[in-house]
Amino acid sequence: MTRNPYFNALVAGLYIVFIVLLISYGPALVRDKPDTILAPMAMLSLLVCSVAFMGYIFFFQPVLMYLDGQKREAVEFFTKTLGAFAVITGIVVLTAFTI
Repeated sequence: MTRNPYFNALVAGLYIVFIVLLISYGPALVRDKPDTILAPMAMLSLLVCSVAFMGYIFFFQPVLMYLDGQKREAVEFFTKTLGAFAVITGIVVLTAFTI
């Protein structure tokens, strides 16, 4: 991703918004079709894709920095990304419980 931990956390949050919107409003786009084995396969595939994407957003840049010998900076970068994402998550949770 980028060397901006706050931007990376924002991208992770926007990705989650996109997936939730897809799961919430996607079935309305599909006409009445019977459930098949493809639905669980799609959900598991989405889980694997999401884990890979989030791993890339949260870990790729810090790992590169760590391997380049910037150990302290790598830990600080990861901590800032995780902290910013925690703040975003906290705002979403507080909003969900106050609305």
